[in-house]
Amino acid sequence: MYRVIIDKRAKKEIDKIPFVYAKKIAFAIYDLEENPRPVGCKKLVGYDNTYRIRVGMYRIIYRIEDDILYVEVLKVGHRKAVYQ
Repeated sequence: MYRVIIDKRAKKEIDKIPFVYAKKIAFAIYDLEENPRPVGCKKLVGYDNTYRIRVGMYRIIYRIEDDILYVEVLKVGHRKAVYQ
């Protein structure tokens, strides 16, 4: 089982998201403990071990460290602004 860590910046971003979506995002993040590469995840080009998953119109950007069973959520945001 992987350990999920949420970055301070990601926590602030989640707090700004409407509750309906934030709840779904929270479930998706904590599902990463069991399966850090769920169906539909995409590896980001140009980054090592960095992936994204879709939750409605929001994206979760995270990094996986397989050797120490660690998942760090780096960014959460609307699909038009999260990659900037």
